[in-house]
Amino acid sequence: AKYRDTSGNGYLQAKNIFVGVGSDEAIDLLMRIFCKPGEDAIMTTPPTYGMYKVSANVNDVDIVQVPLTPDFDLRIPEMLEAVTDKVKLMFVCSPGNPTCKAIPLSDIKKLAESSYKGIIVVDEAYVDFSTESSATSLMESYPNIVVLQTLSKAFGLAGIRCGFAIGPEDVIQLMNNVKAPYNVNKLTSEVAVNAMKNIETLEKNIKTLLDQRKVVADALDKLDFVVKVYPSDSNFLLVRLKQLSKEIYKTMADAGIVVRYRGSELHCEECLRITIGTEEENKACLAMLEKTYNELSAN
Repeated sequence: AKYRDTSGNGYLQAKNIFVGVGSDEAIDLLMRIFCKPGEDAIMTTPPTYGMYKVSANVNDVDIVQVPLTPDFDLRIPEMLEAVTDKVKLMFVCSPGNPTCKAIPLSDIKKLAESSYKGIIVVDEAYVDFSTESSATSLMESYPNIVVLQTLSKAFGLAGIRCGFAIGPEDVIQLMNNVKAPYNVNKLTSEVAVNAMKNIETLEKNIKTLLDQRKVVADALDKLDFVVKVYPSDSNFLLVRLKQLSKEIYKTMADAGIVVRYRGSELHCEECLRITIGTEEENKACLAMLEKTYNELSAN
């Protein structure tokens, strides 16, 4: 609570934090608690994290979609216009996946201050890589906000499956009441506690990654087949190529370097998502990307 409290006054306490099996458990629980199957709905803003749709389908919950702008900004008037009494949860991914763009806190405040009566769920899996402050700073003033965070990204602990929902005490109590008993095992707890005691190491690793993110972005910008490198608030870059992005993704994966193909998602035509690794990994990825494009485009 102390590390994630950005209110500046110690507002966040243990009673405000749900600990679960990754953020995905929190997403599922929120739908099970607040959405009536076959009747209620959630709102998403594609392109966005795919687990919202998966959980909604599993729980027989409808999805109201209000796409982001081509620049990956929220369309707040359209979102509020699309809201009905059945929309119980509004999911905002910030920084976005695959957009890698953080949503300004001013936009979250506009939603929280609007006539919308449901819960605004701000998914901050990548927040540690962003210059935008966490929405936890808004929670004291806005009890309709729940923030999701995880140890899977900046902490590099995806394998232990540990995530958090941070929110009003009454919402967190409901989540703890509904969750399975002993959902977080002892080994995960021990690793998570140890990680939270080593914040200096975390901050050093984040700085190294952000430095490498700039190096990789600059290198991609110089490639003539790269149309655009999107600004990033995350640990990955979204990159639009002139052509052949899907073929490049498949060829590189077969050769042992995996990037993500995102060309089938809205506003992401011919786009690849490239995660930032070590300096050596980044150099290998860039070299293979250029080599693969040149080989495929010559055929």
